[in-house]
Amino acid sequence: MKRDEVAELAGSCGLGAWTAFGVLAMVMVGHDGIPLFADADLLSWSVGHRPGVAVALARGLTDTGTGVVPYALAVLAALVAGRTLRQRALAVALCLGCLGTGQALRYAVMALVTRPRPPLTDWATHASGWAFPSGHTTTAALTAGLLIIAVRVRGPRGTTLLTLVIGVWGASVGLTRVYLGVHWFTDVVGGWLFALGWIGFCLSAVARWLPGRWTPGTTDTDTARGAAEPTDGTAGPNAHGTGTDGRATKAERGEGHAPDDPGRRGRSRPA
Repeated sequence: MKRDEVAELAGSCGLGAWTAFGVLAMVMVGHDGIPLFADADLLSWSVGHRPGVAVALARGLTDTGTGVVPYALAVLAALVAGRTLRQRALAVALCLGCLGTGQALRYAVMALVTRPRPPLTDWATHASGWAFPSGHTTTAALTAGLLIIAVRVRGPRGTTLLTLVIGVWGASVGLTRVYLGVHWFTDVVGGWLFALGWIGFCLSAVARWLPGRWTPGTTDTDTARGAAEPTDGTAGPNAHGTGTDGRATKAERGEGHAPDDPGRRGRSRPA
């Protein structure tokens, strides 16, 4: 897929996701943060189905969506995407910038919406701050998006299974927040939509504005053109002994050197 096509597709997906996110946020604000849709039913089911092993596994999985783990995975994504030291250094800066800025924007939205969390009696783990959008969900989804992009850039073929595993991890972190009772399901949906929108915006910006020489697997048009054309302004011969303009070369016409058979053009000069 060409860079312009990537930029257009990523930008369209990002705009669509953020539009849906904005609609959900406005509905939530209009209802003063009360549970929406299936929020209450899913929370009630989670509270009633919490064996000790499942809670322990959910806590372990939910912890991968915060702290140092997402940033370490973002660095890993950058190292996978880049092929040269220069590309990897830039990719590290871009991935960490995308993740860090996305979290800052998410904090700003949480402060604006101020949605309360579910009742404290339903919590099975520690949580803090406002509920919408879910912080663990957003961070894990952003990290999963960076990893998927890196894998697809480095090896577009034969990566379906790895892409699926990464996607399942990113989605599962969000679901654990509902299962552990610290978020409503619409908080998780909001986190997914926010992350998709921000990843789409970042990918579109990189594909549109970053020079081709900085991205793996691409070259600048001028560089590729210069490698194919001679630098002295002359046209070189092709495989048939003719120049690039289709005319026969001097070697083919026999000009510029003595003929192999002097008799072909008359007698030779006497000594």
